[in-house]
Amino acid sequence: MGIFDELNLPAGVIYGDDVLKLFQHARKVGYAIPAVNVTSSSTVVASLEAARDSKAPIILQTSQGGAAYFAGKGIKDSAEKREASVAGAIAAAHYIRSIAPAYGVPVVLHTDHCAKKLLPWYDGMLEADEEFFKKNGTPLFSSHMLDLSEETVEENIETCVRYLKRMAPMKQWLEMEIGITGGEEDGVDNSGVDNAALYTQPEDIWQIYDAFKPISPYFSIAAGFGNVHGVYAPGNVKLHPELLGKHQAFVKEKLGASEDKPVFFVFHGGSGSALSDYHTAIGHGVVKVNVDTDLQWAYLSGVRDYVTSNIEYLKTQVGNPEGANKPNKKKYDPRVWVREGEKTMKAKVQNCLESFKATNTL
Repeated sequence: MGIFDELNLPAGVIYGDDVLKLFQHARKVGYAIPAVNVTSSSTVVASLEAARDSKAPIILQTSQGGAAYFAGKGIKDSAEKREASVAGAIAAAHYIRSIAPAYGVPVVLHTDHCAKKLLPWYDGMLEADEEFFKKNGTPLFSSHMLDLSEETVEENIETCVRYLKRMAPMKQWLEMEIGITGGEEDGVDNSGVDNAALYTQPEDIWQIYDAFKPISPYFSIAAGFGNVHGVYAPGNVKLHPELLGKHQAFVKEKLGASEDKPVFFVFHGGSGSALSDYHTAIGHGVVKVNVDTDLQWAYLSGVRDYVTSNIEYLKTQVGNPEGANKPNKKKYDPRVWVREGEKTMKAKVQNCLESFKATNTL
């Protein structure tokens, strides 16, 4: 039996108890769902096609920068209001909600890394969630992420608790980060942080779990085990996903529980990681893996290869190796070369689904 039969999930964007059931199933069976940073309708459909053809669920998420891009680079995005980021995230959410059912797969609609300085973006989205909830009985987004890993543990947890209390009545999922993810992504540069900050301590995991669980069961933790955004030369990044197993054991002991993996973990900085690291992390309760850099490269590869192989048809509107008066419209139509990027991105998403053991889970 697959997800549809066993969990009775609908196709399209899922919320609340359905998200919880999906992550529980992933943790129990032993797979993780790739979280794709989408920046346009093109990257959305490439991801949905991959999930459909791989018979798997998918997580689609926008970062603050990606959301602003979705809205359009010509819209103001002030630090005080984050107008473009809010508008773009909401537009992306409505688009994904409308198109996802046509692909016949469950979709978790998420937003990525919201640092302290980006809280106006989070607030704007949450207001949209609450308004949508009043009318429809679900929030607009399945889940959001707060990344206050640069703040003190106390401030991180206190802020997350405040937001989780607001999200709980909507059964909305909260992902939080403890332990910094190194490298640089979307304008957040942690490339110079102390290496020790990349590794979360089990006491921190328990403190989070103990604070969150009485409020809501809808939460996950992006714990640091040496994670770094981006792709680097082999040997430069030392991941220790086995630490997640120690965190699970610590929380289990504190709870006196029979469940071996009481915590839902998230793997950040997944691009370029070894297959063995993915599988070790999944074995210790990772249910979501963020993949961005590899997918950006995959999308570019399709466009780049198309342009280089058709370069003589792309220099002028008229005139090519077939004749001086031959038109080139069929070669430079954006639907042609954009589609090539979608194809190569789709293939990489399918590769991720296979690597994370999510293929054929529907």
